[in-house]
Amino acid sequence: VLIWWGHMAHEEVSDEVVERVYARVLDGMGLVVLHSGHFSKIFKKLMGTTCDLKWREANEKERIWVVDPAHPIAAGLPEYFELKPEEMYGEHFDVPAPDELVLVSWFEGGEVFRSGCTWKRGQGKIFYFRPGHETYPTYYHPLVRRVIANGVRWAAPSGAAKPVRGNHQPLEQLG
Repeated sequence: VLIWWGHMAHEEVSDEVVERVYARVLDGMGLVVLHSGHFSKIFKKLMGTTCDLKWREANEKERIWVVDPAHPIAAGLPEYFELKPEEMYGEHFDVPAPDELVLVSWFEGGEVFRSGCTWKRGQGKIFYFRPGHETYPTYYHPLVRRVIANGVRWAAPSGAAKPVRGNHQPLEQLG
C-alpha cells in the first residue's frame, strides 16, 4: 500500500512516476490518498476528473462523522470525532461517486464534505481521507492515525486471483 500526501508542486511529479503508480494500482496495489493529495496527478488520473473542491484556511473545528460504522476503515472509531484547528474542504468535490462512503465532515462554517471515500480501480483499492493540513497537528491525533492504519489494512492486496483477459481458447470442444 502506498500512502500519498502532497501539498504543492503536484505537477513536479514526473509522468513516468504517475504511470508506474497507476499500473501498480490497476495490478492490485492499494493507495491511500491524504488531504491535498486530491490534486495529485495520480489521484486525478485514477478518478478521471478535476478533483477540485471548495477550501478555506480559518482554524475551524471539523467534526468527522462515521456514516458506515460496519466498514473496516471505521473499526474502533466512535460515532464522530473532532479536530481543531483544521482547514475546511467543502462540496462539491469533483470525484466520481465513491464505491463506499465511510466518513463525512462538517465544519464550523457550515460546510460538509465526503471525507472518507473508497474506490476500486482494476485490482487495486483506493481510500481518500481528507484531514491533514500541513500547518496543523492533525497526524498526531490518535483517531486520525487509526483511520489511516485501518485504511492501509483495507487497501492491502487481497491475494485474489486476477481476471483472465485476451484471446482465449474454448473450454469445450467446438463444432
